[in-house]
Amino acid sequence: MLKAHLLLVDGDPVSLGALVHCFRSEPGITLSTAVNPHDAWKMLQDQPGRFDLMILDCLMRNRGGLDLLLRIGDDRRLAGIPIILQTPLAPTAGQVREGTAAGPCHYLTMPCGRDAAVATVHAVLAKSSFSKALCRQLPTRGNAPQEMAACEFAIRTLEEAGELATLVAQACPSPEAAVFGVSELLVNGVEHGNLGLSYGEKSQLALSNCWKSEVDRRSAHPDNLGKRVRLSFRRESNQVTLRNADDGQGFAWQDYLELDPRRACDPNGRGIALSRIPSFSSVHYEGCGSVAVATIAAVG
Repeated sequence: MLKAHLLLVDGDPVSLGALVHCFRSEPGITLSTAVNPHDAWKMLQDQPGRFDLMILDCLMRNRGGLDLLLRIGDDRRLAGIPIILQTPLAPTAGQVREGTAAGPCHYLTMPCGRDAAVATVHAVLAKSSFSKALCRQLPTRGNAPQEMAACEFAIRTLEEAGELATLVAQACPSPEAAVFGVSELLVNGVEHGNLGLSYGEKSQLALSNCWKSEVDRRSAHPDNLGKRVRLSFRRESNQVTLRNADDGQGFAWQDYLELDPRRACDPNGRGIALSRIPSFSSVHYEGCGSVAVATIAAVG
């Protein structure tokens, strides 16, 4: 478990107590609690960089939870805080749309077992940590990538995917917004395309904190050493176009372009759908799904 400071926001003392019980003995975790949106907002405003993750009851009275979510989405200082929306039942399609209106969100159905809650938080923190690390690398690229017009790249590993994502994002109209989506395209090409990691396998690996080690093991297998993910970058007057191709067998991409309530509480499987919100103007797949094409509209 990564070291992290969690903010738990819930007006029900029983539910809040259950969440505290899940995490209070977890190594590396520090907890703060709020019993209403007003107190939570004040804590977030007083120290915007204090919290690494927030678990928020989205069914608080008078839409308080969702209103707080929207306020957070409008504050650029709080944009990096991953949010898990706590629900008593699996979220409906309408709740998923409302939740993502403020940015990428995750879901946790309560009550749930301690292991499930801790595993979900770990998976969200790991993805957030990866995204923040990429954003920190962006300023180191200088101005050279902004002059890119047409380029072709090939990568093989997760580490190379991260390096290329920061380079390509720096050449996009809004680098901090683009880096999330570009990294999702590249990582998906590596793990699901070239290495054949299935949706179900990744879910289990994420919950048991073995995802990275398994991806590294498969990357080193002789059958996979020659496989590459190829990314083409094209800048035009009105948009940037990214074409991402892997050497895999494809997948049922039609099921993953939109946020599906049936997968809302899963630790994975939502990256491409979520990346369309901050990163891309459009995303579509070609053929069997081994080629993804994303566009980013020019600013202004």
